[in-house]
Amino acid sequence: MEFLNLAAVREPERLVELRHRVRAFLADETSSGRITPHSDQWLAGWDPGFSRRLAEQGWIGMAFPAKYGGSAQGALARFVVTEELLAAGAPVAAHWIADRQSGQALLSFGSEEQRQAFLPVIARGECYFAIGMSEPDTGSDLASVRTRGARVDGGWKVSGTKIWTSGAHHAHAMIALIRTEPLGEKRHAGLTQVIVELPDPSVEVRPIKLLTGEHHFNEVVFHDTFVPDSRVLGEPGAGWKQVTSELAFERSGPERILSTFPLLVEALRESNRQGETVDRVRLGELISRLWALRQMSLAVAGRLEQGDDPAVAAAMVKDLGTTLEGDLIDSVRMMVGIEPDPAALSRLPRMLAEALLHSPGFTLRGGTNEILRGVVAKAVNVS
Repeated sequence: MEFLNLAAVREPERLVELRHRVRAFLADETSSGRITPHSDQWLAGWDPGFSRRLAEQGWIGMAFPAKYGGSAQGALARFVVTEELLAAGAPVAAHWIADRQSGQALLSFGSEEQRQAFLPVIARGECYFAIGMSEPDTGSDLASVRTRGARVDGGWKVSGTKIWTSGAHHAHAMIALIRTEPLGEKRHAGLTQVIVELPDPSVEVRPIKLLTGEHHFNEVVFHDTFVPDSRVLGEPGAGWKQVTSELAFERSGPERILSTFPLLVEALRESNRQGETVDRVRLGELISRLWALRQMSLAVAGRLEQGDDPAVAAAMVKDLGTTLEGDLIDSVRMMVGIEPDPAALSRLPRMLAEALLHSPGFTLRGGTNEILRGVVAKAVNVS
């Protein structure tokens, strides 16, 4: 079964050296006060200046060919950089989606004009993308999307609604999955991906605020939005195959494991400062789960590096990873005996509250756990 065939990947020396360079860079950014560690920064940490500084180091677009502004270092090198960024709680949300999957979709299915238009500015940390997949009342069931594209002269008129679109209020573009043929017996047929450039007066972006009051998610409404033929991604009707190929990039990365890792780091530092001993059994359980999931995520990155499509393995990583992220919050709370308090003067109670209030979104983004388990179960039955 392909989703269990995940051989361990060992980092070559060049990646070990890269990891140390990233750590030194992040230590300087933190000590200088340019960034402050937080949990869940790949969603909440919107800092265009930091993204540009990363790009100057060559750490955005690492899997892009040099002809499109990338460094062509590959998926494993990108894994090393993103793992260090997430572990440090760095603010990476601005460029995250574009670098992680939108750029990859353009490389796989985009026209040369589309690649030239978007990839170099993504690699410079100056172009941000949003994901237009989920819809109200459809959730993770992408085959049931109802946003429609009607053929018009020179392109398509798009009408419908997308939801949980992280960063759409900042984004320069969105890759949206739309239905361009009537729904028939084959639910996966007749779907198309289009690139909607933003802002657009016919596109309404409505905020969906977190429990903290922060604005990261959105509902996006297309009011007969015109999308020219030059902004159709790939072939009309091929949207299902294209969008599912993105999911391995979206679901398997270290962001599905490390969103709350900065909280654990801060808890251990605080315990050390106070001279307190943490529950080593509980800590050992967390670390062992973290390490096992890291190996799984790294193995998926290795398969992506080889050009494979490990979609089912990615679903497993995402399901198990987001479960761990939530469990980590409760474990830290028990280990340190501190209650979450967003108004606390000390850092740890604030970080605990921050992570706790962000946690309901962990299983929404990238597919709910129920959908992911269905993907795995289906693969088991087929095997």
